[in-house]
Parts: sequence; C-alpha cells; structure tokens
Amino acid sequence: QVQLVESGGGLVQAGGSLRLSCAATSARPFSLYNLGWFRQAPGKEREFVAAIKWSGDETHHADSVKGRFTISRDNAKSTVTLQMNNLQPEDTAVYLCAADRNFAIVVVAGTPAYWGQGTQVTVSS
Repeated sequence: QVQLVESGGGLVQAGGSLRLSCAATSARPFSLYNLGWFRQAPGKEREFVAAIKWSGDETHHADSVKGRFTISRDNAKSTVTLQMNNLQPEDTAVYLCAADRNFAIVVVAGTPAYWGQGTQVTVSS
C-alpha cells in the first residue's frame, strides 16, 4: 500500500512556472516504485504527463509537455517532483501523482495501482 499526497498547485499566468511535489508513504521502500504524473481537465479523459523509473535513470514525458515539464525524484525523501515551465492555458487540469511496481503500467497502460487525490493547476491567459 502506498499513500501519495500532492502539493504545489495553484493559479499562474501563461508563461509562468509551478513546481508540483508528491510525498509518498509506504510500508515498502519508496525506491521500489515507479512514479508518474497524470492530469485530467474538465470534460476530458485523464492523460499521461510524465513518468520516472524506480532507479531515476529513465524518464518519459508526453509530447505535449516535452521541453517544458521535467519529472524527478528523491528516493531519500520519498518524493517525486514535476517542474512545469512555460505553462499554457491548455495545461489547466487536476494533476495526479501515481505509483506502481511495473514501469510499463505507468507509462504505457496508464493504470498505476496507487493514486493521490490530485492538485489543481490553473493557467490564465
């Protein structure tokens, strides 16, 4: 069982930046889990944003955020971070942190076993 709590969302103007964090609590070592960020905008399906392997040596970012968003993790602090730069109105969504022991489940299937509650990001034009 993994508990995930996101923070760092808010309201920002287009072109601005936000840094989302996700703190994990687990009976098993945090380093066993692959982590991902997803987002869901009103009336739209949930979509993959970025993922990072348990070791931290492999990341994937959705085409829509490449060059603007960066995922990273700190296994010592049991946290995963999403640095978001040059935010645009279309980035407005609830951002959710997720975890799974299987990297492909996070990146390809988009159905990780564990989810946080989400944090709202709103970008004004």
